[in-house]
Amino acid sequence: MTRGRGYALLALVVAAIVALSTAIYVGVASDDGLRNRNALGDGRAPHNSAAPASTGTWVGTWSTSPSAAEPGTETTGMADRSVRNVVHTSVGGTGARVTLSNLYGQSPLNITRATIAVSAGSGTAAALADTMRQLTFGGGPTVVIPPGRQVMSDAVRVAVPHDSDVLITTYTPTSSGPVTYHRHARQVSYVAQGDHTQDATGTPYTERTGSWRYLTALDVLSNESDGTIVALGDSLTDGITSTPDTNSRWTDVLSDRLRAQIAAGRDLPRYSVVNQGISGNQVLADGLGRPADNPSGLNRFGRDVMERTNVKVVVIDLGVNDILRNPRLADPNAILNGLRTMVGQAHARGVKVVGATLMPFYGHRGYTEAREAVRQTINAEIRAGRVFDAVADFDQALRDPYDPRRLRADYDSGDHLHPSDKGYARMAESFDLETLKGSAPAEL
Repeated sequence: MTRGRGYALLALVVAAIVALSTAIYVGVASDDGLRNRNALGDGRAPHNSAAPASTGTWVGTWSTSPSAAEPGTETTGMADRSVRNVVHTSVGGTGARVTLSNLYGQSPLNITRATIAVSAGSGTAAALADTMRQLTFGGGPTVVIPPGRQVMSDAVRVAVPHDSDVLITTYTPTSSGPVTYHRHARQVSYVAQGDHTQDATGTPYTERTGSWRYLTALDVLSNESDGTIVALGDSLTDGITSTPDTNSRWTDVLSDRLRAQIAAGRDLPRYSVVNQGISGNQVLADGLGRPADNPSGLNRFGRDVMERTNVKVVVIDLGVNDILRNPRLADPNAILNGLRTMVGQAHARGVKVVGATLMPFYGHRGYTEAREAVRQTINAEIRAGRVFDAVADFDQALRDPYDPRRLRADYDSGDHLHPSDKGYARMAESFDLETLKGSAPAEL
């Protein structure tokens, strides 16, 4: 080869590298709040040499909704700290990818290292050392997430068991302003000073937290699931009164029940279950701030339901807070129209919708006879089949048969609004698994 041809070839190689680097940067920076689909299974070759072979189906095994900016993190964020989020899987897989969010940040979130590992056991920050994997983003170990955006990692080969705890750890050396978090995790996670993302012992993780930070989704490449069920709801779905670290939310019990029934030979869809509950959530009203803390079901439906991986069914359990938190008497027709709007959005994407009746709250400080009448009006429309494709009658399952205005005593956590662990289990047990079959109708 002549020297001139050699220089020309070198120039072409350099130009290709620059173009690829620019594409990766623009792919992250231009993310409009949806996923940055740079992982295996999205039509591109995997950047990560540890990425799994293209077999199985990508599904959500865990997710949560970014609900607010964490108070007290406005100045320092989580600078020079490792955040080890503990999440619980609904199905297993041979590969994984995660979604990280800087929705409420006010400056770029600089993640210089991130890892995933299977937990060594319940209630610990320790990992099974042979499962520790470094996560990459566009082929590299670092990623910068602009304010208001989120990014998906590359796929990584790792055996993720079903019904198990997984550790996703991120390290950022600088502050990004307010930390994007989900407040009521009902799961203990951990924090360490400095970069300990690859530490499997868990020893440096001396700080415990009841929130999830930055992390919003864990997907797996699975041979045991064909799609995802998304539960959209408020504190009743968030599981705010369930026992921490026991995975006793109704969605957890539903996942276990569906898997057990399939294993027993019942002809049911093989779906994972993910939880998009936010405590205090309403169908119609947003919280304060820009972007809004606790955005309404209507405003977050596209992000938290339609943009979940391979969603087949959504279960909507919303409306109680629209009744209880409205300083005036809530308009049942407005709530019902909001629910129907979400159903229409789901049907446009071929997603089936199961809707829950609103459970009783007599004895709660917000109870009035007028509010009870609004609840009954909404439930009557739901039961009549004029809102959803199918119904999960949580009201009938948990109400006191001798006073239908209140929860049955053993299903009541004590505040007369939220269920006990037994009540959450009853919600899942009353769910008709046959309603998961089929797809969305062309017209409701």
